[in-house]
Amino acid sequence: MGFYEAQVLPRAVHVLLGTPGMARIRRPALAGLSGTVVELGFGSGSNVGLYPPAVERVLAVEPNATARHLAGRRLERHPEPPVEWVGLDGARVPLPAATADAVLATFTLCTIPDLDAALGEARRLLRPGGAVHFLEHGLAPDPGVARRQRRLEPLQKRLGGGCHLTRDAPTALERAGFRLAELHRFRAGSAVLGTMSAGRAVRP
Repeated sequence: MGFYEAQVLPRAVHVLLGTPGMARIRRPALAGLSGTVVELGFGSGSNVGLYPPAVERVLAVEPNATARHLAGRRLERHPEPPVEWVGLDGARVPLPAATADAVLATFTLCTIPDLDAALGEARRLLRPGGAVHFLEHGLAPDPGVARRQRRLEPLQKRLGGGCHLTRDAPTALERAGFRLAELHRFRAGSAVLGTMSAGRAVRP
């Protein structure tokens, strides 16, 4: 990992995804979380302070050391629920099977290198009936916008640390064996970057 991805990018993401406007978009995706939550791509803790009271603990997976350091400030302000760092790779989380009541992924599935492996791991970690709560940007339904996304994706991947513009989180979740219990698609800002999907995918 070079200097840009290790130091510059996590600070930029910390600012861009930590605004009050982004918090308003995040809250519905976190609604209904309870018990033990495994958060994939914890980042600098943009969801800290937004967890519902029923969440008892958060087990955080985050590979970037700078993001984990930045998260410390938010965790000091919001010590409840307790957050424990448990892994660096969403595709290989060192936790027993059926550990979690829910898995949370917000602006994460676009970047994880091996998405199918990570969703398979999410399924392993969930108790039967548990769900992945997700908020992701991805492939636009408009063919013209989708073409622009495909053209821009190589640049986006370089600037965004592997972030894809054309991944479709709901489709990937269904491919991994989840049942979509709730799905909302909406636009937030530019259609290229702001074609959003949010919802809940249940482990059978």
